[in-house]
Amino acid sequence: MATKKTTRLEPETVAETALRLLNERGLDGLTLRAIAQELNVQAPALYWHFKNKQALLDEMATVMYRRMVADPAARPDGELTWQERLLAANRGLRAGLLRYRDGAKVYSGARFTGTDFAADMEHQLGALVDAGFSLREAVRASTTAYMFTLGFVTEEQGTEPVPGEPREGFEVEERAQRLADYPLAAAAGAELFADYDDRFEEGLRLIVAGIEATYAPARS
Repeated sequence: MATKKTTRLEPETVAETALRLLNERGLDGLTLRAIAQELNVQAPALYWHFKNKQALLDEMATVMYRRMVADPAARPDGELTWQERLLAANRGLRAGLLRYRDGAKVYSGARFTGTDFAADMEHQLGALVDAGFSLREAVRASTTAYMFTLGFVTEEQGTEPVPGEPREGFEVEERAQRLADYPLAAAAGAELFADYDDRFEEGLRLIVAGIEATYAPARS
């Protein structure tokens, strides 16, 4: 009698399978039952590792994070100014989130499993403190840039779940026609729902410039 092949369940294996299904179905379509079917196990088996869906999302975000920091592009060589470091870190964050459909939603509010993220946090905060920031300023500066990036990608993926394919109601020309009685609001669509790369870069630079303008006088 043939035995049914099963996959050994490790938390990271489950999370990797979930991330693959995430790109196919989106977060709303990602269920424990679908993941269990993909792994060829019964859904209750997943509860040995994850007490609920949020626990699974935490592990998924952890795998996403580890992949981000393993990317050489996320760790540029050479000496960086604190401004360059913040820019590089958040460019890498956005690129990592965009690898997954609804990646920003998965990442938002996640509690990383393990403590490997703390080494990177220590390094980032230490670089800012070494540049003259107080710890409070370093935390405020880094988290402000981080939350801008996370919010930007959340909106980006909300309007374009698949890059280049806007969700119904967000196609720029159709929107402009629908809002023809409100010319400024209509024209704003070309800024709001297009050129995401340029808008992100400009917005991130505005954040960094604001940090410099706010905290530099105190440091001097």
